[in-house]
Amino acid sequence: MIAVDTNILLRYVVRDDPEQLEKAANFFRERTTEDPAYVSLIVVAEMIWVLRRLYRYSTEQVRAALLHLIETAELEFEEEQYLVRLLSRGAVVKFDLADHLITLSGAKAGCSHTVTFDKRAAKSVPGMELLA
Repeated sequence: MIAVDTNILLRYVVRDDPEQLEKAANFFRERTTEDPAYVSLIVVAEMIWVLRRLYRYSTEQVRAALLHLIETAELEFEEEQYLVRLLSRGAVVKFDLADHLITLSGAKAGCSHTVTFDKRAAKSVPGMELLA
């Protein structure tokens, strides 16, 4: 298995650089269910940030792009079932998916919760608490 960086997935999704898109598409065509490309949660979080901030994707567009990639058998996502559950819930478009990934990472490390200054995240994301 070969892991991919955010920029590889971005070229494939955004299609804004024909040369890099061709290379990314060729790479993905070579992947199989027996030899998938691996996508880490860090890549997912960075991709969300770049799509929202740089490319001005709406939350729903980001959600749709991620669900499409997750459905691709030649890609294996870290915590794939967790991502699918989050993305499949209609309410996920109301808050930032990256905040969920941050709390998941902390929980996996044995943390009781994640502190934040983001009032909206503290109200919306289980495991995230406002640092007062």
